[in-house]
Amino acid sequence: MNIYMVSLGCAKNQVDSEMILGLLKQKMKIVESPSDADLILINTCAFIEPARKEAIDTILMLSDYKKPNAKMIVCGCLAQRYKDEIVKLLPEVDRFITIDEYKDIANIVNSVMKSDFKSSDIISPLNRVYTSPSYMTYVKISEGCLNRCAFCAIPLIRGNLKSRTIEDIVSEVKLHVSEGVYEINLISQDTTKYGYDLYRELKLVDLLKELVKIDGDFKIRLLYLYPDIVTDELINFIKDNDKIMPYFDIPIQHSEDLILEKMKRRGNRKYLLDLFNKIKTLIPNAILRTTFIVGFPYETNKDVDSLIDFVKEVKFDRLGAFTFSLEEGTKACEYPNIISEDEKQKRYERLMEVQNEISLNKNKALIGTVLDDAFIIDYDEDSYMYVARSYAYAPDEIDGCIYVAAKKELKLGQRIKVKVLDCDSYTLTGEEYVSK
Repeated sequence: MNIYMVSLGCAKNQVDSEMILGLLKQKMKIVESPSDADLILINTCAFIEPARKEAIDTILMLSDYKKPNAKMIVCGCLAQRYKDEIVKLLPEVDRFITIDEYKDIANIVNSVMKSDFKSSDIISPLNRVYTSPSYMTYVKISEGCLNRCAFCAIPLIRGNLKSRTIEDIVSEVKLHVSEGVYEINLISQDTTKYGYDLYRELKLVDLLKELVKIDGDFKIRLLYLYPDIVTDELINFIKDNDKIMPYFDIPIQHSEDLILEKMKRRGNRKYLLDLFNKIKTLIPNAILRTTFIVGFPYETNKDVDSLIDFVKEVKFDRLGAFTFSLEEGTKACEYPNIISEDEKQKRYERLMEVQNEISLNKNKALIGTVLDDAFIIDYDEDSYMYVARSYAYAPDEIDGCIYVAAKKELKLGQRIKVKVLDCDSYTLTGEEYVSK
């Protein structure tokens, strides 16, 4: 039997998809065309409305490719959140599998496909079909979330925090390093809260202490740190351990105290300013990345002015923003939602215009310098240049990249030095630097 799979949404979903494929490849051949598949499997996202639309559009599009007697299974967040509502609306789908059912996915696929998976077959982080390049991977250290932000539906979909054990994660990272992976990206919904459900205390630093003991040439990146538990211990550990990339992905969503309170976010403007100042003081080469929501209920134009002043003061290296999307079942549904979509978009554009200038100035300051930690991720046929990243760029295509000219052929994942020659707001352009 042949299987074709599409994974939508975030890197956490990608890890789930890789584990599912790791199980199903025992009995199925993975194919690159849906028209060749006996089973089309779609792992969906349902975090916000555009994600739900993409999921449904993908289901409908791929249903046109189903050959006679082929089956379609839809799993992930859309199935978890809306299974009862969409079963009748999407008859193209033969079975919806909720996230809660993943532990029994072998039996479910067996019943749909009349195959012969054993009931003991389960998905595992140690058995994945990797869809990331060989030099990097994602390691999901926990599932779910204990926070209850007023705008966020993730706890409604993924439930409360469920951490993996330190030993389990160490085993997975050892496996990746032994296979030559250089960049280990630790991900979860709230990475800083790791381990609290298992150990009744924050265990991220304890996890990192075990990971940096692993022999090998690799680096660790932490993604999604909740600001009020980015502790001094964590900052100092990153400062003192060169196996941890000094990359601080700290989504704060807003800067103004009233909006943060309404968002059910912990911390305030002063705390956030102090936190970012502390990081930059202790680790001058640290990269600060954050995200904001504009157009949240109660936000005024004055709040946006103050938010922009905050951004100008901190000067984030990376900044993403979203216009507020009302999600059913969240606390924000009780708030007066009177800000128009046009006004939300205007606020978004104001914020990003400021950030574009900050990013451009930061990149201009790099012209003439040599980056000594770049690694090749692609080749751009149009420009005849290689594409690279460094510790300063996360692997999600949001941060930008580095274009590199080279006199000799370079390999995917190869580490090089780059002399920066030019830039725009989100990319650097340079040439391979070879020491004389």
